[in-house]
Amino acid sequence: MSKAAKPELEIDISGHEDLRTKMMMAWNAVNKGIKGGPVVVRLGRRKRNLAQNAKLWAILNDVALQVEWDGEMLPPEQWKHMFTATLKKQKVVRGIDGGLVVLAIHTSNMCKEEFSDLLELIQAFGAQHGVRWSDPVLKYYEQLGLAA
Repeated sequence: MSKAAKPELEIDISGHEDLRTKMMMAWNAVNKGIKGGPVVVRLGRRKRNLAQNAKLWAILNDVALQVEWDGEMLPPEQWKHMFTATLKKQKVVRGIDGGLVVLAIHTSNMCKEEFSDLLELIQAFGAQHGVRWSDPVLKYYEQLGLAA
C-alpha cells in the first residue's frame, strides 16, 4: 500500500499589514496537522524567476565580451563569481595547493531581492566600463537615457 501524499500549505507573507492574519493561519495549520504526527515548517524567500535568470546571463555575456580584467577576457561564469563575491563581500582563503579561493554564495540560493541587487551591481559596473547591452529591455533603457 502506498503512502498518501502529504498535504502542503504555502502561506505567502508579503508585508506587515497582513502578518498577524497569516501567522494565525500558520499556527492553526500546525495545530491541526500535529494531530497526525510531526509537522515540518519551512521559512524562506521567493527565488528568482526565469526572466531574472535570462537577464543575468545576457548581461554577464555582454560584460564578458566587452570588458578586459587584469589583462584578460573572463568567461561569463567567472564574471558571475566575481560579481556575487563583490555583492556578498565574500571571504577569500588560501587554497589547498596555493592560490586563493572565494567562499561564495550560489546565485541559486538568492532570494528575488538579492538577485535584483546582483543585476543592478552588474549593470552599474557595465555602465562604468562602457558596456553596450544586448538585452532588448536594456537597449530601450539606454535609448531613454535611463540605463544604470
